[in-house]
Amino acid sequence: MPRSKTALLIVAAGRGTRLGSEIPKQYLKLAGVPVLRHALDRFLACDAIGPVRVVIDPAHRAFYDDAVSGLDLPPPVSGGAERGQSVRNGLRALAIEAPDRVLVHDAARPFVSDAVIHRVLQALDETPGAVPALPVADTLKRAGGLGTEITGTEDRSTLFRAQTPQGFHFKTLLEVHEKTQNIATDDAALLEEFGLAVQLVEGADSLFKITTEDDLFRAKQMTEGALEPRVGTGFDVHRLAPGEKITLCGLEIAHDRTLVGHSDADVGLHAITDALLGAISDGDIGSHFPPSDPQWKGVASDRFLAHARDLVLRRGGRITHVDLTLICERPKIGPLRPAMRSRIAEILELSENRVSVKATTSEKLGFAGRGEGIAAQAAATVLLPADDQ
Repeated sequence: MPRSKTALLIVAAGRGTRLGSEIPKQYLKLAGVPVLRHALDRFLACDAIGPVRVVIDPAHRAFYDDAVSGLDLPPPVSGGAERGQSVRNGLRALAIEAPDRVLVHDAARPFVSDAVIHRVLQALDETPGAVPALPVADTLKRAGGLGTEITGTEDRSTLFRAQTPQGFHFKTLLEVHEKTQNIATDDAALLEEFGLAVQLVEGADSLFKITTEDDLFRAKQMTEGALEPRVGTGFDVHRLAPGEKITLCGLEIAHDRTLVGHSDADVGLHAITDALLGAISDGDIGSHFPPSDPQWKGVASDRFLAHARDLVLRRGGRITHVDLTLICERPKIGPLRPAMRSRIAEILELSENRVSVKATTSEKLGFAGRGEGIAAQAAATVLLPADDQ
């Protein structure tokens, strides 16, 4: 499925009043990451997803900006008073992209999987709409309310719990939204109203919506209680040549030498990048950014490190600490250490107390001792879901 043909619309305009939190539930943090960001990272890691728009309440813009920091997304779409209006606004914003299909997802469902996404998309080959769902497991009783007498028992064999992402042919969904002002709890109901077919596909128990305190507790257990530590190491060397400055740990430093490499040759950031890639078993910096590829010539290495950071986040992981050692005679690292820690922490979106920068010399021995180059070694500690493969 070409990326450009399937759009994603995430509805994040709700206030989540049932949870009783001052912060809307889609911006509450699980393992230090907002609920919305968990959902976005999982979708963005899926090759089937093309254009992305998020619908928000403009009053929550500061929460939103924090949640999507570092992601290359278009501006958010302003939502309406009801969910239907929010979806309609989002579809109108996506229309310029002319996608064939669209997935509509609730921001409060952070644990979407590739398997569910692909089941929904596969069903759209045969039908205008598709909904992930699970059979109802509990016996269903009819009554006037709690504390009242039961008046009947429902046959649960034909009942299912609908989830998201719900998938649709884009033009079809936009047309039914423009033709009706009815309030629906999901978009499939609108297609049903117009007699259009919607197919159920297998959902997932983990795809629950955070609505109550119990839901939030379960989500926290899934992110914080089921993470295991992974440690990766990185090592890099770049030679020195006559010049006017070097780039080291994201800083431009006046110097009578310069580091030589295909990119900006930032040996410190390269070592940390490799350490992060090692922690998630995803190759090395050369496999992601081949030096033979001209597009990386002269590129600032903070892009490489940000890419490794995003790969960790898209796996539902969290970077907890990085430790870097620079091996050189000059420049003197001590006076530069605070700024280096601050810059690395900024790129990785960590607090500075989770970043260590150290330096040593090689006692005038070897290439570093002779001032021919700078070496760096790094270790990164990452928490990943225990079932991550």
